[in-house]
Amino acid sequence: MTGYRKQIGTHVFYNAKDYANALHDEKLITEIRRKVDFKNRKELEGLYQSMQNGTISFKSVIGRDFDDEVYEALKKSRQDNALEKEARKILSLKERRRHMLMGICALVATVCIGYFAYYYMMYYKSRQDFDQLSQLKNQDGSTIPQQTVTLQEDDEEIVLTVLDEYKTLYNKNKSLIGWLKIADTNGEGIFIDYPVMQSQDKEYYLTHNFYQEYDKNGSIFLDPECDVVHRSTNLIIYGHHMKSGEMFGNLDRYSSETFFEDHRYIQFDTIYEKGTYEVMYVFRSRIYNEDEIVFKYYQFIDVDSEAEFYSNMAEMEKMSLYDTGVSAVYGDELLTLSTCDYQETNGRFVVVAKRIA
Repeated sequence: MTGYRKQIGTHVFYNAKDYANALHDEKLITEIRRKVDFKNRKELEGLYQSMQNGTISFKSVIGRDFDDEVYEALKKSRQDNALEKEARKILSLKERRRHMLMGICALVATVCIGYFAYYYMMYYKSRQDFDQLSQLKNQDGSTIPQQTVTLQEDDEEIVLTVLDEYKTLYNKNKSLIGWLKIADTNGEGIFIDYPVMQSQDKEYYLTHNFYQEYDKNGSIFLDPECDVVHRSTNLIIYGHHMKSGEMFGNLDRYSSETFFEDHRYIQFDTIYEKGTYEVMYVFRSRIYNEDEIVFKYYQFIDVDSEAEFYSNMAEMEKMSLYDTGVSAVYGDELLTLSTCDYQETNGRFVVVAKRIA
């Protein structure tokens, strides 16, 4: 309708339908204001609820403005009510604080007890699991069918067979790649005694145990780039530095030369053959940025030349915390144990050994 123009308050309408809707809303709003006391929060709550569920609805911008007005009035009423409640709380603040403090103390105590109960329950379960695995390792597997890997080297066929003592475990989890054990030199105690896993997913055994269950202890595992069949120059084994001492939680005790003297030999069996190693270097390092030009022990798995081998040996000897009197020559097979070290960000504690048998 050309030239149509009507106004209600500050709102201008340019067609008859919008104007009619505005008149309807204005009439409805007048009736609501007559019935509802805006100073009464319960009546405001009821009005707002009716507007929300559609019992009361508007058709124009005037209605929407009123909707905003009701919302703001209700919000202020709620805030005023909250302030009144807060004023009442202040009257007994000391008593309430005392009860709150007692409640917090009780909660903290409950959480701590629960945490330590859970921690020791998981620790106990973990020890039971590894005791069970040790028993399975020692079972006679001679009746289990042979598991073999065939290699072709220099026109000669070589067959690798899973050792009898690992067959039972291997049949339970094909990710088993070996077993790591460090005993006191005098034979009176065991320092480390765990199965070693290997997965192409380097993160998996950080949070899973031998039974492939979630476990914050994770597992001891071999770097996926390492090859025990076509033997890598250096086999790198990782484990968590657990406060309980589980996994590699006590590996940093090698920082003491006296401890080294009592634990200088490491037994690492692959599932195909046994191996004994002698500790050679003990050092602290860290995970470096890709663009940092520095020796990165965790990238030392294979070498392309004799010169590269001796260059890596020199770097590790330079970082070693003490002189073990042990060195390696090109062609030796190496073993590296690595765990977190909290003396610096992304720190690592590393023990390197060479195979002697």
